Amino acid sequence: QVQLVESGGGLVQPGGSLRLSCAASGITFNFYIMGWYRQAPGKERELVATISSGGNTNYADSVKGRFTISRDNPRNTVYLQMNSLKPEDTAIYYCNARHFSTTALFWGQGTQVTVSA
Repeated sequence: QVQLVESGGGLVQPGGSLRLSCAASGITFNFYIMGWYRQAPGKERELVATISSGGNTNYADSVKGRFTISRDNPRNTVYLQMNSLKPEDTAIYYCNARHFSTTALFWGQGTQVTVSA
């Protein structure tokens, strides 16, 4: 059974930082491109960042220079370091695993991030 379990969300003031974690089980982690997506109230889910097994990264323009995605392959875990947080970063953040060559795609349950004074 595949599980992606996110943690690390919460309430933070503007300008603050949070680190999200996503622990994967039930998949061969190295075969998957890992990503973070987010969905704000009333908006569609959008890409935040992705990272390949080799460490190639991709970021949404809105988070470039503020967020950093990384992965620990032996620990089957992907991280999202979020700095200089803004109120518009408020959303539910979802972990995503996409197989590099098949249609296999999995989602976590999401973790709430709220940026507010």
